[in-house]
Amino acid sequence: MRIALLIDRDNFEAYSNWEDSGWDIIHMGKDDPDRERLVATGANVLVVDAMMKIASDTIENMPRLQLIHSQGVGYNAIDIESARKAGIYVCNNAGVNAQAVAEYAVLLILALLKRFRWGEDMVYAGRQMEAKTACFKNPIPELGSVKVGIVGFGAIGSTIAALLRPFGCKIRYYTRSGDCGVEGCTYMPLEELYADSDIISLNVPVTGETANMVNRQTLKQFKRGAVLINTSRGELMDHGAVVEALISGRLGGLGADTLAPEPFLLDNPVLRDLPPEFRDRVALSPHVAGISEDCFIRVYSHIKSNIEALARSERPDCIVNGL
Repeated sequence: MRIALLIDRDNFEAYSNWEDSGWDIIHMGKDDPDRERLVATGANVLVVDAMMKIASDTIENMPRLQLIHSQGVGYNAIDIESARKAGIYVCNNAGVNAQAVAEYAVLLILALLKRFRWGEDMVYAGRQMEAKTACFKNPIPELGSVKVGIVGFGAIGSTIAALLRPFGCKIRYYTRSGDCGVEGCTYMPLEELYADSDIISLNVPVTGETANMVNRQTLKQFKRGAVLINTSRGELMDHGAVVEALISGRLGGLGADTLAPEPFLLDNPVLRDLPPEFRDRVALSPHVAGISEDCFIRVYSHIKSNIEALARSERPDCIVNGL
């Protein structure tokens, strides 16, 4: 079995346990690969960074290829339809980063709800007592007093709900499969969830249906002053519309682990167009929510088990391209 790794080598060597596999492992680096060099590997398996583009011309010119495995949960940069037509499995690591991402979502929720950036800025400006006095007039909310709407109730969304339950907040959720009968959570149609939630957390993959699902029209359905949390993909939201909603007060805050496109550049509307006086309504991080030591151990263990299944002529799990 020949495996081409298009991921960070140091990370792989630190957290994988593939020494006894007997596989021919080729390290290609995590930058966009040279197509001819990649094709020349004759690999049976590609393990790729979750944001890496694997196009049809690569897939069609690798006759020995049997599996393309995302290192993460995302796979939207892989041409999954071309892989399906070629009989090549495309798999992801669904659920392996659920705990890490859910913890980060709660971090962003608390940072915005507790106005952490504003308070920190006031401390660094030598205005601690002024900030404290302001909180007597405008007290900081508790999570137990808010309604949290979770859009998408897979591994990450359901873990967010589990972490939030002890805070006592009212949890509602939307999923395409409908009411799952989750204890302590209330199912709502999407428009109702938008209209009734103080905090809305996005936890869905990027598809033709979900791309730009938060836009000027849907933002009008949001409860005024609601906080938007996005730990999934930046492509789920229209960044310009989100900035407009922050300025108008339609959105009370944005907590995002990811923007689009990546890498985040200073001409991104969230970074370029939001006036400085609104900066404390935003909590941004560099797409690191799912990066944890425990997660990487699970990632490489799962990929290894899928390759082993393939070597036994068995189906791998977490197939995302319909084979």
